[in-house]
Amino acid sequence: METIIPIKGKVKYKITLDPGVWIFDDRKVDLNTYFSEDQKSRDALEEYTKSISKHWDREIMEGAVYPPTLKTEVKFEKEKVLTGTFGIPFKPFLVNAEPEQTAKNVVIEYGENDQVSLSLEKASGLILGFSKDGKPLKEDGPLHAYYEDGSNKENPIKNVTGFTVE
Repeated sequence: METIIPIKGKVKYKITLDPGVWIFDDRKVDLNTYFSEDQKSRDALEEYTKSISKHWDREIMEGAVYPPTLKTEVKFEKEKVLTGTFGIPFKPFLVNAEPEQTAKNVVIEYGENDQVSLSLEKASGLILGFSKDGKPLKEDGPLHAYYEDGSNKENPIKNVTGFTVE
């Protein structure tokens, strides 16, 4: 099984994706909760403001010292990475590949010689699953493709081997 996934075709830059390093990527999402939560597109400044506000409130309430709960939180985050089921949005990779003006579709190559074609807009919403229960997808991976609306969350596109922009 090849674990490097190409984005090729009508793109300015041919990109290769390595799902093995995404566990360290801050853009990863928890697939156990992603499709059940109310997903809102949040703006980065709003997220930053909320996180700083939360930190400020904590310092006011508890003082600037680091209580022992912070160590517990870090341990919990490490445990979550080792046991979680994660995916990552496809859009940033597609944007970095810079599809040509004439490009209309993205073909997902999977299995032996199977393909499914999606519009660029629909492909931009894909979530690429890369781990299950803390382990890489070895048997039916290296990637699973989930539609943004979660309509195929029980039966994702498995054994994804590449993306071709047409």
